[in-house]
Amino acid sequence: MAKGLKACKKCKALFDGDICPKCQSSQYSDSHKGRIFILNPEQSEIAKKLNIKSKGEYALKI
Repeated sequence: MAKGLKACKKCKALFDGDICPKCQSSQYSDSHKGRIFILNPEQSEIAKKLNIKSKGEYALKI
């Protein structure tokens, strides 16, 4: 787990602060396992399986 990063429980995005910049949710976890960087969600099979629609850094397991 990266220190200081939180994982959104709704969209799994990793972020700093108290509100998720992707979905505006305030529900998050301080612990997560695994990290994935999505650069092109339209062409990524992993992004499709994880239901990720925008590029960024995401947790694999919360």
